[in-house]
Amino acid sequence: MKFNYHIKSIISIGFLLIADFVFSQNPIVPNVGLNDPHIHIFKDTAYVYASHDKSIENNGFVMEDWWIWSSPDLVNWTKRSVLKPEDTYIGKDFTGCWATDVGYKNGKYYWYFSERNEQTGVVVGDTPVGPWRDPLSKPILTSELTPTHEYDMAIFEDEGEHFIIFGVWDYYIAKLNDDMISLAESPKKISITNPRGPYNSDGKNKEMPTDDKPFVHKYKGKYYLSWGCFYAMSDNLYGPYDYVDTIIKESSFAEGFDDPTWPNGFLQGRHGSFFEWHNQWYFAYCDISQTGNRWFRDTFISYVHYKDDGTIAPIRVDGTGVGQYNANNDIEAEDYFKADGLHKTENTVGGFSMESIKDEGYAVYPNIQNLNGKKGIEFEILSSSTNEIEVHEGSPTGKLLATCKFQANNTRAFKKESFETIGLYNGQTLCLVFKPVPNGELKVNRFRFK
Repeated sequence: MKFNYHIKSIISIGFLLIADFVFSQNPIVPNVGLNDPHIHIFKDTAYVYASHDKSIENNGFVMEDWWIWSSPDLVNWTKRSVLKPEDTYIGKDFTGCWATDVGYKNGKYYWYFSERNEQTGVVVGDTPVGPWRDPLSKPILTSELTPTHEYDMAIFEDEGEHFIIFGVWDYYIAKLNDDMISLAESPKKISITNPRGPYNSDGKNKEMPTDDKPFVHKYKGKYYLSWGCFYAMSDNLYGPYDYVDTIIKESSFAEGFDDPTWPNGFLQGRHGSFFEWHNQWYFAYCDISQTGNRWFRDTFISYVHYKDDGTIAPIRVDGTGVGQYNANNDIEAEDYFKADGLHKTENTVGGFSMESIKDEGYAVYPNIQNLNGKKGIEFEILSSSTNEIEVHEGSPTGKLLATCKFQANNTRAFKKESFETIGLYNGQTLCLVFKPVPNGELKVNRFRFK
């Protein structure tokens, strides 16, 4: 199932907007203006807390409410909750419902929201989707709090403590009290060495060195401060941070997804968030290539892969997205939906492969489209001894569809080997179970169907 979501397609798929439940890829929910996505996993379900651009006819930011959608698989999304400004301290119709994020503590969910580019409020609920009440009846971050603007917040949890990060051009961080609706300290400015941004490609724009919409995540003990697709790294949450790079490059784009884009180029406007699920990392972000309107944005999700030195490899921006696959194309082994007992290894020639770190390690690839008529599977592998992979349906204990035995390969180069399979069908979920011999190396770079 493959769609093209350019403007010319809006009428033909308009029926999708009638229901709150849609099947999609990238964009994850097309043509509804879902943007500024922050995705969190609660009880093995993905929830996107997002802003909402009102109309494809917008010629400025018209954002009248905040949304929550949920998904069991990052493919099928259901609209779950709407927060209106009149149900908060704002108390009236309002068109500046900007970026939002959520935190969870002691059985309660705290949903923070931007009052345009000036202040931040918070509501609290007993479930990830509410119902919501405003416990303060006033902002938690007021407009005079710091020299920056107190909006576009991110909520970061580290060892049970929660922090709020916010601002534009300069970012500030403050620890939250246990009540999650007050600050435990005065906000502290975050120092970034040699930052870059969509308006500061050469480092000379000191007035606009970064962007708005900061976000923080942690990977293998390192803290990553990002603003859109730009990021910096630190050993300390409060910094200082060293600017590293962007995760979107010219080479990131599939055909039809590189244009149109923002006035300052494809690096602008990529507001979003990093998140982990089932041992896989993702980046959710804004895109306008399918709407053509910078004020009516879509949300895309791409896989994220970390190099051995902790830096982030460039992501892929395409229509296939995540959580589903096209059997007519190569499938990169590291782009799994779920894995256990495996880890990614950086290839010396670029890219990544999957390697087993225990017997019976496995990776799951759901929603594989265009499998009808396929009779075999071809692996691109590196094996230092005789090794084996079983192809199961659904899970490691599902129906056995193929047993693939690989001979030792002493050339140290990836080789292709093909095997017959049974019982392949469109939309199937496949599980690769690694059965390496002790001390035997087995790496899978990619696989394809024939």
